[in-house]
Amino acid sequence: MHTIQPLRTAVLDTRSRPLRDLRISVTDRCNFRCTYCMPKEVFGRDYQFLPSHMLLTFEEIRRLAQIFLGLGAEKIRITGGEPLIRREVERLIEMLAPLEGLQDLTLTTNGSLLAKKAQSLKDAGLRRVTVSLDALDDTVFKAMNDVAFPVARVLEGIEVARSVGLTPIKVNMVVQRGVNDHCVVAMAKHFHGTDVILRFIEYMDVGATNGWRMDEVLPAADIVERVHAVLPLEAVESQYRGEVARRYRYLDGGGEIGLIASVTQPFCGDCTRARLSSEGQLYTCLFGTSGHDLRSLLREGRTDAEISAVVGQVWQRRTDRYSELRSQASSGLRKVEMSHIGG
Repeated sequence: MHTIQPLRTAVLDTRSRPLRDLRISVTDRCNFRCTYCMPKEVFGRDYQFLPSHMLLTFEEIRRLAQIFLGLGAEKIRITGGEPLIRREVERLIEMLAPLEGLQDLTLTTNGSLLAKKAQSLKDAGLRRVTVSLDALDDTVFKAMNDVAFPVARVLEGIEVARSVGLTPIKVNMVVQRGVNDHCVVAMAKHFHGTDVILRFIEYMDVGATNGWRMDEVLPAADIVERVHAVLPLEAVESQYRGEVARRYRYLDGGGEIGLIASVTQPFCGDCTRARLSSEGQLYTCLFGTSGHDLRSLLREGRTDAEISAVVGQVWQRRTDRYSELRSQASSGLRKVEMSHIGG
């Protein structure tokens, strides 16, 4: 078995950005068909998802995770697709949790299976969860997830996760003008006064299948203005370099919200994230057009030191700043789908 002790030799890219966060997709499948992510017109019944032999095994994921930790990564987030539909994902959590150098282990989910799995995830070593929820209005939410999944079951998952200690819980709401932007204040009111951190995400041009248009983006500044008018806010300093959410707290002590504004307020300058797709492609940008094949290195029998050198070189050559350069021309590129590499 190949092993490598994390030397904590942090690597920097061409803009002096360290590698700190690793997002690992464990499946390209999802049980939702959210219109802004996996529209049915593309991801229909005949869509060919990855066969199981192309997916990284849990042992391969663990090995790569340790290599990334050795290059300075501190935080791992498990994503998808919908990660909770990957069979025995709790076993993967159990394998990752004790890795040397790991400071935070978390998971992003649509919440559909969270009530059922929260306890086993916590027992396996998961620390916290982020749940995607785009509206409290059942009609709006069902239309957006496009499989008629009810809000109540996602809220149940959030409550069970809270009860077992997968906290602090974050809830992500993708805001799309003309679709669910009228739900912004209701969401803020619902989670105000709780320990759940609500984060509003501008509708982004991730991938090439969601028909993204700039006029459907509700700027983060407008979102803040709408919430502030009802529940007064003040800006809060970021907690660490590379934090993508701009934080605001309620003046009455009712908690905080975050704004992720890749479209109107790019955060490329401090991006510290690498993304590993479910079949082992390394992407250095959410808006990437191509990845670097790490699965082949694993299955060719390369040593950990050899793979570490490849990953380090990829990161050191990294120049990505898509959201700072976004233009009509670049928006038309065939970018990797968010369902393939996670958010």
